[in-house]
Amino acid sequence: MRGKGAGDRRARRSGFTLIETLAMLAITSVIIVGMATLIHDVARNFDRGTRGASEGERLLLAVERLAQDFGSARFVVWNAENGPAVAFTAERPSDDALAKVVFVGSAGVMSGPQGDDVVTLTIEQNDGGIRLVRRRAPWTGSYMRLADAVPRDPVVLIDGNVDIAFVFGRLAPNGGLEWSENWIGQTVLPRFARLLVRDRATGRDLLGEADFTIRADAPAACGRPDAGPTCLSLALSDNARPSGSGGTQ
Repeated sequence: MRGKGAGDRRARRSGFTLIETLAMLAITSVIIVGMATLIHDVARNFDRGTRGASEGERLLLAVERLAQDFGSARFVVWNAENGPAVAFTAERPSDDALAKVVFVGSAGVMSGPQGDDVVTLTIEQNDGGIRLVRRRAPWTGSYMRLADAVPRDPVVLIDGNVDIAFVFGRLAPNGGLEWSENWIGQTVLPRFARLLVRDRATGRDLLGEADFTIRADAPAACGRPDAGPTCLSLALSDNARPSGSGGTQ
């Protein structure tokens, strides 16, 4: 009997008591909760980083698209309400768009039918956010009015909780640059176009003032050797459309 009792005590000592089991379960639960929290934080930060990289890549693509468009802007003269002007307008229209930029550019920078396009860039409100949308329409020649162009093929370049604006620069008499949000009824193209994108929540400038150079400063015909020094003034004095076709945009 004595040997049997000693064996039972040794068997009880080799196992776990109820308290030890509960303590082990509590420690295991803490470890599992900690690992789940760690995995959740890693996944959240990874998703945030991926989303940030995606937004950054989208901004870079938008800048590249705009650089191609503004770089291909054409010096096209048409008859505006107050006389001849270049077919390049930037203003805040009366519709829902916060700003609208319209100009003639070369479609050769993109796939699709070759030739000139009427490029339309609009800054619009979208469910509490702001977006920049690019549209295009075929340019049929100097007799065409910008108002007759029907923008199509919308492409959202930028979309989010940001403020977006364009400003346009010209050379001042003192050699500096003058910037303006509007470009209406001008006889020259702006020298530079600047895109401003600012995060509404933090106020941070997301692009650092992206500037685009507009290279055209005269009609293509003025580049011929026989054009002469008066080519530009003649281009501006000629009617962009036949008389009697109206003079409103």
